[in-house]
Amino acid sequence: MDDTPTTANADIARFLRRLQWGLVAFAALWLIALLGPILTPFVLAALLGWLGDPLVDRLERSGRSRPVAVTLVFVLMVMLLVLVVLILVPMVERQVVTLVEALPQYRAWFMDTALPWVEARTGIEITNWLDPQRLIELTRAHWEQAGGVAATVFGYLSSSGFAFLTWIVNIVLVPILTFYFLRDWDLLVERVAAMIPRDHIGTVSRLAKESDEVLGAFLRGQFIVMLALGAIYALGLTIGGLKLGLLIGIVAGLISFVPYLGATTGIVLAVLAALVQAQGFDLKLLILVGVVFTVGQLIESYILTPRIVGDRIGLHPVAVIFAIMAGGQLFGFVGMLIALPVAAVGNVLLRFAHERYTQSRLYAGERPKIVLDGHRSHGGIVLDDDIGEASEDRRDDH
Repeated sequence: MDDTPTTANADIARFLRRLQWGLVAFAALWLIALLGPILTPFVLAALLGWLGDPLVDRLERSGRSRPVAVTLVFVLMVMLLVLVVLILVPMVERQVVTLVEALPQYRAWFMDTALPWVEARTGIEITNWLDPQRLIELTRAHWEQAGGVAATVFGYLSSSGFAFLTWIVNIVLVPILTFYFLRDWDLLVERVAAMIPRDHIGTVSRLAKESDEVLGAFLRGQFIVMLALGAIYALGLTIGGLKLGLLIGIVAGLISFVPYLGATTGIVLAVLAALVQAQGFDLKLLILVGVVFTVGQLIESYILTPRIVGDRIGLHPVAVIFAIMAGGQLFGFVGMLIALPVAAVGNVLLRFAHERYTQSRLYAGERPKIVLDGHRSHGGIVLDDDIGEASEDRRDDH
């Protein structure tokens, strides 16, 4: 009986199902792109709710009700945030005041030392272009264009007022949304699971579990690594005598989720701050900067990342940088915010796709044939009907 039409119909049905899922994914991405400007508080709250849900579940298992457990975890999160603000804000404020007071010194170093050094080695006259009188003459000569630029700037400032108001609203929304996500997280997971086709529930559950482990390893682990690196850089530079060491260390620690970006940015800022602070080449201060960041990188590479994050994420540094840039290009700030979690989940899906591919007929080829001595073969390979005939001959011999 020829089952070719049945097989063709099954292939068409399978293709249509995949096409439907592809259209659903495309529609979801299109909706995220449209709603990107308002999604930031929801994404932050969802991440905080996901991070706090394991602790809520643990409190529930200890005998507390869900509302009590959610309230305790939410209060703990708020207290931690308030503690960080009370500790860091005064310290950062002093660093900002120090930076503002040192701005004339930075300007003098830039105009009197850095630019002449660059001009002497490149032959390009940069100082003349930055002369105030020349800038005034250029402004008079291009007054209409300057007026257009001014209008653009004022328009930007007007829109910035609305952006600032939106920022304040987002700050107020995040804790409210976080509380609701904490309270209803298990219910949301159950509703999403109920929508999954039953014949795929096993595979989806496995992938969801692996993704949860990967995201947990990344978010919780990377957050601890960022805090540790920020503390190492800030303490090392401050103890070594760099006036802006605390501010530079915090900035380098916060952006260290991108491999090598935190250390590179911190080294550049620290070297510039050291040159301006010493009003020249201070070998001792520069060696201190190199030692602090070298020690920080060694501690991250051999202690923090292996023990805290582990190798469960498996994202290459190039993939991390590409994910952040692609997320920012496609979905703005929200895209940058969710780029690495999405990349981590995507890595799980790619591993699953690789596993399915290596088990498929496309990778393994057709079923291997068995060559039996003494029986006819075609090009050294016995066909299926040959094997069947050989089996019948053996049964007849017996």
